[in-house]
Amino acid sequence: MKKVLFLALAAASFTFASCDSKKENAMENQADAVEEAGEAKADAMEDAGNEAGADSVEAATEAKADAMEDKADAMPSQATPAPAGGATTTQQ
Repeated sequence: MKKVLFLALAAASFTFASCDSKKENAMENQADAVEEAGEAKADAMEDAGNEAGADSVEAATEAKADAMEDKADAMPSQATPAPAGGATTTQQ
């Protein structure tokens, strides 16, 4: 179930990849790598019988990856660049 959800999220992120800057995409890829590593570690812990530890590791790495993705999403994208200094977006 976890892997299906992760793959769905990864597919959704590729949908919007063309609108993101290269820097934003790089940060999101790093977040994905953090999440994958955490999930692999959690799976190994589950296999060893440490369910509580696995849940803790998975929650912590998911939170870290989410924070990284939020930071990346806050960056200006190529599709909607930030206005130039002193410029307004309303016309009168």
